[in-house]
Amino acid sequence: MKKESLQKTKMLAAVLLLAVPVAAGAQEHVEADLGSDLVSGYLWRGQDLGNVSIQPSVSVSYKGFWVGAWGSVGLDKDDTKEIDLTVGYAAGGFSVSVTDYWTDGGAGYFHYGARNTRHVFEAQVGYDLGFLAVNWYTNFAGNDGVTRSGARAYSSYFSVAAPFCWGGLEWRAEVGAVPWETDFYNATAGGRAGAGGFEVASVSLEAAKGLKITDSYSLPLFARVIWNPATEGAYFVFGVSL
Repeated sequence: MKKESLQKTKMLAAVLLLAVPVAAGAQEHVEADLGSDLVSGYLWRGQDLGNVSIQPSVSVSYKGFWVGAWGSVGLDKDDTKEIDLTVGYAAGGFSVSVTDYWTDGGAGYFHYGARNTRHVFEAQVGYDLGFLAVNWYTNFAGNDGVTRSGARAYSSYFSVAAPFCWGGLEWRAEVGAVPWETDFYNATAGGRAGAGGFEVASVSLEAAKGLKITDSYSLPLFARVIWNPATEGAYFVFGVSL
């Protein structure tokens, strides 16, 4: 699922990083963007999804509407490979989008059956006030999580993020939580079955700066500390945006 890399955050409208979809304003011409992140670890909403990864992205926007693709390939052959496709709309601080997440390790890409698919379909709605961004995400189809009774969970996640500048760096503080029971979030290999109800899944603090290479180019660098109180996980991620 979606990293929380600087590029992805930008594409998905949170945030966040990671954050808020690549919010095309009411521009009169088609705009396209292409980029990639190299990250020391793939962390997504407090979940550890892999080690060193390359995460490319591309998006096209026009008059507030945008479509984008994002992917992740780990350098470790056992890491998850992922392709996400998103379509969205943004106007002012408001954003809404639908994302198709796909990861390997099961049914092939063109399997969409209710019981035989690796696709997860998620709806997002959010508002960015500038000093504060709020986003809500809900899975509505595909390989969603279930409750302990086996019912579809409509797994959801919401986040609140605040950017600020301090000490010559650009910072972003974010808290994300799971509102109800699901095994889609906060499950662990150690046997934890997932969220049993409301649980904070991610508390993160990110710092970013541009490393000056030439008079006209600076290399974007970022570092993020992430804690997952529910699973007692703690992570430190470093990344470079290309």
